[in-house]
Amino acid sequence: MTGPMNQLDMNERRVEPRMLCADLVDVQWKDPTGRRRRGVANLEDISLSGACLQVDRPVPLGTILRMSYPNGELAGIVKYCVFRDIGYFLGVEFEPGNRWSQRHFRPQHLLDPRRLVTRATNRVKTDSTIN
Repeated sequence: MTGPMNQLDMNERRVEPRMLCADLVDVQWKDPTGRRRRGVANLEDISLSGACLQVDRPVPLGTILRMSYPNGELAGIVKYCVFRDIGYFLGVEFEPGNRWSQRHFRPQHLLDPRRLVTRATNRVKTDSTIN
């Protein structure tokens, strides 16, 4: 994920692009005792098959988590949970049959990092032709 790095992040082989974003989503899961937990998470990034969420408490690996947005929800499995400075960052892999689509949910402040690279490359090319 684009947020905090750990050993799991370095071994990922994700082929689809991740979109950076900032939006609040509702989350719910069951803790190890079976008690239903609910909260609000900051959606850090999202791709077709997963997301990175920032939450205020840890969620065990392997937990099924539901992320709700205004017109639906996505369910997935917590693949990592890392504490960094301001909270816990969760890597969630969406369950088969659950894929994110901008048509169904467009988070606020959605940004494709590939566009930043293209803009920076074009700026460098333009600057070098001027000099």
